[in-house]
Amino acid sequence: MTCPARDLATRFLHMLANERGASEHTVRAYTRETSAFAEYLCATLGDSVDLRTVQHIHIRAYLAVLYDRGLTRSSAARALAAIRSWFKWMAQQGIVEQNAASLVRTPKLPKHLPRVPSSEDVNRVLDGMEQATARAAKPGTPRPAPGAARWPERDRAIWELLYGCGIRNSELVGINLADLHWSNDAILVRGKGRKERYVPLGDAAAEAVRDYLVARADRLTKAGKGKLLHEGPLLINATARGAARLTTRSVGRIVKAIAIDRGLSADVHPHTLRHAFGTHMLEEGADLRAIQELLGHERLSTTQRYTQLTSNQIQQVYDNTHPRA
Repeated sequence: MTCPARDLATRFLHMLANERGASEHTVRAYTRETSAFAEYLCATLGDSVDLRTVQHIHIRAYLAVLYDRGLTRSSAARALAAIRSWFKWMAQQGIVEQNAASLVRTPKLPKHLPRVPSSEDVNRVLDGMEQATARAAKPGTPRPAPGAARWPERDRAIWELLYGCGIRNSELVGINLADLHWSNDAILVRGKGRKERYVPLGDAAAEAVRDYLVARADRLTKAGKGKLLHEGPLLINATARGAARLTTRSVGRIVKAIAIDRGLSADVHPHTLRHAFGTHMLEEGADLRAIQELLGHERLSTTQRYTQLTSNQIQQVYDNTHPRA
């Protein structure tokens, strides 16, 4: 006998991928969490389990199992979010009478402020990359081989877009040439839930992208992919073989390698530059609501977690404003 929980989990995940248009990352995460809970229900309540009999106590017991396996509160919270979505869908379909998962409180998560490099550190890295790009562009300078891991123009464009536009890694690799709106100094990006928004393209990022496009065209021409000079993905792999779109994993490796080479912390990753974007704008007096729009957050509370006031800034505010400072 097939366990009904498995079948309903499969139906929910099919809906998520084909009807709701969720991102691959979301579908992958929900598949893992929903399938795991379905297997737990089949094992503990039997293969003939009726989902209408599942109560909040069963879900709490499952979270306890996750804790016993050594999972963190944030991991348990992600699992609960997937289970809530599954039960919400079943309630809408009339399969269950109510969403039992809605009665389970989300695990309280510790508030970790994102660690970001200072604006001086980021500028130092970008200035160094700009100089490296300029050297590479000089006549007679040997160009990196098509299979070389490093590509100065592309790597600089990656850093400038992540930090200068505050976009997510997935949004970065999803940019196509057609998304570059030069006349408006903006880029069309596709965020979570495939929601589109325009982000400003600053002068430094624009210059880096233009330099990269010249190098991109050179590589594509040599690889016999001239038809892709004016279409396709913006960021391609270093070999230009097939002009494959650069992956988020590759971007992560590039960002980390450059950060280490330039003396930054080894834990710098693409999202670190997004954190830095919001934090540094806030430090310079930008309105939190404007930062929310630029980052593409639905809720202002999310933006508040992405930004932070440095201890030096807090001390300066105290020294300048408190009568007894």
